[in-house]
Amino acid sequence: MGPSLLARNVLRFAAAAVFVAMPLSALAMGCDGLVDGPKGTVMSVTDGDTVVLDTGVVVRLIGTQAPKLPLGREGFETWPKAEEARLALEALTLGKRVAVRHGGEQVDRHGRTLGQLFVVDTPELWVQQRMIADGWARVYSFPDNRACLPQLLSAEGSARLMKLGIWADPYYLVRRADRPAELAGRLGHYELVEGRVLLADEAQGRIYLNFGRSWKEDFTAVLERSAVQLFARSGLDPLKLEGAFVRIRGWMDDVDGPRVEVTHPEQIEVLLAP
Repeated sequence: MGPSLLARNVLRFAAAAVFVAMPLSALAMGCDGLVDGPKGTVMSVTDGDTVVLDTGVVVRLIGTQAPKLPLGREGFETWPKAEEARLALEALTLGKRVAVRHGGEQVDRHGRTLGQLFVVDTPELWVQQRMIADGWARVYSFPDNRACLPQLLSAEGSARLMKLGIWADPYYLVRRADRPAELAGRLGHYELVEGRVLLADEAQGRIYLNFGRSWKEDFTAVLERSAVQLFARSGLDPLKLEGAFVRIRGWMDDVDGPRVEVTHPEQIEVLLAP
């Protein structure tokens, strides 16, 4: 094992140890600034990230992505462990009194309520954090909904390290950026990709993070203008990521080779600084 790989592994184990040692209440306390939303009792669980309250409100658990079920979509292939994830959410919430708290956009284009979900027992249970910590969901965020992500990313790191839930299935493996042919086979999938940024460059208002020497064939992360503005407001300069070992998360597409569009800073985790 080379020194850089050893350093990365040490950092990952240290981060996981901090998460395991930290009580859930401390993690939830870090998720502040939320706005109170609907309350009610969970009457049904649609999938691993959606519940329906007795008031008729459909709640999409923002910040997470559980394995997907077809839910009436013709030709849609069930993702591995989707039913297990639904049952896990059902065990946590069905018949329980819950409160929704908003940290960004409150309703999506389907009319679903977006927010962090809490079971209002004593002690209070933060549902997203528990689903991710148990390995039944990944962190999945939007530029207009970025609350609580550090805590959720910490929970995901621990679950992934311990291969809990979905992390025991090859379908959800963290992919290698230096294997573009493998990434090309994952088009249309939400992926986590790790690798070293060989070149960080700007052109026509966009920033390109290249992970290979052939920009028409190798993996690339692309930041559009709106994302560049968000990075600037966050005090992060993606152009300084050249040489860094990072983890990118997002939907895989193919424009001059496999790529992920980065819309906000939390899609990039710096595992080893340049």
